[in-house]
Amino acid sequence: MTEESTAFVPGHVTGFFSAHPDDDPSAAGSRGAGITLSHGVDVRVRRGRDRSVRLNGVPVDLEAVDTVLGALSAEDAVVNAETPLPLGAGFGVSGASALATAYAVNAVYDTQRTENELVGIAHRAEVEAGTGLGDVVAQARGGLPIRLDPGGPAHGRLDGVPASPRVEYVTFGSVSTETVLSGDTRALTAAGERALSALRAEPTPSRFLALSRRFAREADLLTDRVGDAITEVREAGGDAAMAMLGDTVFAFGNDLSAAGYDPTVCSVHAAGATLHPTE
Repeated sequence: MTEESTAFVPGHVTGFFSAHPDDDPSAAGSRGAGITLSHGVDVRVRRGRDRSVRLNGVPVDLEAVDTVLGALSAEDAVVNAETPLPLGAGFGVSGASALATAYAVNAVYDTQRTENELVGIAHRAEVEAGTGLGDVVAQARGGLPIRLDPGGPAHGRLDGVPASPRVEYVTFGSVSTETVLSGDTRALTAAGERALSALRAEPTPSRFLALSRRFAREADLLTDRVGDAITEVREAGGDAAMAMLGDTVFAFGNDLSAAGYDPTVCSVHAAGATLHPTE
């Protein structure tokens, strides 16, 4: 047991996915592929008098984090999350916050849970909140994860694209994940299944990017600003795609820079979720 603990969970950009709801939130989830980022969420947890959650110093209501705290009986936890990533723009900030909170609470409150148990708690919380279906399991793995099965660790298999490209991204705004996931997901699920099959046949970063670009159009999720950016990148000889679900465009190498954009730059985070060592 320790008085304070900090955990880091990478951001996660989903390129394409298929939605698989289930009455059991632990079994619900998505299949698809994405990128975990060196830009992520650091969460520091300590005991306090009353529960509080802050994101970049500002009090916030993150339902998935609150659910994790309840599941681990950390009713008096003080949670401070820090991230350079925008909320609601397709970077999995809610899932990363929930998973990092689970890791840090486990250390401070000595709940004696395994990693898979903590990932399962955070995944279930994210699904129940309606803010994501597959971010948590991908963020726990790291790299360029391929989600072969929906659900938490007890239900889903994971694989990955063996690469670590430079990542560029530009964010124009947010897209409501809850609105998309609560609507008719049959078209996007069919498009996501086609993309997953194609990526498994050719698991490379360039193929992932091309399939992600095609998925956004086939699933009718492409925003105007991201669509314009993708066109400009392709005209400059590169490729780009839309982050699911956010008004965000991402690319590998320097493809956004070469098209005249001033992107944020990061790398792939290979390690997944990590608990910082205590002093």
